[in-house]
Amino acid sequence: MRIPKLTFTIDMFVECVEAAFIVLATTALMFYIGRDTLGEGVIALVYLVPISWSTTRWGQGPGACAAVIAFLCFNFFFIPPFFTFVVGGLEGCLLLIIFLAVALIVIGRIQYGLTQAKAREREAVFMYELSTALAAARNPEIAARTLARHLQQLYQARLVRVILQPDDQSVTIDVPTTISETRQPDLIVPLLAARSLVGEVCLWRGHSPLPHAENRLIQNFAIQTANALERLRVPAV
Repeated sequence: MRIPKLTFTIDMFVECVEAAFIVLATTALMFYIGRDTLGEGVIALVYLVPISWSTTRWGQGPGACAAVIAFLCFNFFFIPPFFTFVVGGLEGCLLLIIFLAVALIVIGRIQYGLTQAKAREREAVFMYELSTALAAARNPEIAARTLARHLQQLYQARLVRVILQPDDQSVTIDVPTTISETRQPDLIVPLLAARSLVGEVCLWRGHSPLPHAENRLIQNFAIQTANALERLRVPAV
């Protein structure tokens, strides 16, 4: 699982301070209840609550800050010898190591889930925009250019080429029009309508990686466009 690169900003600093405050408030509450009453296992689990909440609310950076503060507070207040960062035994060392590892895994999983949710939301927006634009298209060339523009924007491709294959000729739409490519495309997706092959989409990779040809989103893009092209295509007289 790839962890996104963090960019430190003033807003993130404020969020880290707030996350640290929540962990400290949790520590004060557990210290008031007492270590003997709660037990080290329960304390470790309770610390995961502010860590998870901070990650969900503010992201990976504040979540990691909350994890570090919780690790230090756990050591200082609840692992003997108390009120020192020295760990007196192997059991305490193992407990702290396991706690920190679990906290980091929780942060990573939450961040991954948030990233996936944002990606799905972005894909849904692009699908809606494409469907709306295709419904308004008045000829196959406009529909093809609409598809090329959306794919170029979504995947930051260097070049997107849509090749239409009517009965008697071939029409090529490039986005952007200022770039030409002689090498083989990095991705080719056929435009298959219900009755025939109406064209294909060629993509050349830019700064971002391209999806696999079987990617669900790009297949939906292709199906939507192929159906629109078949609907717009005027039969030869």
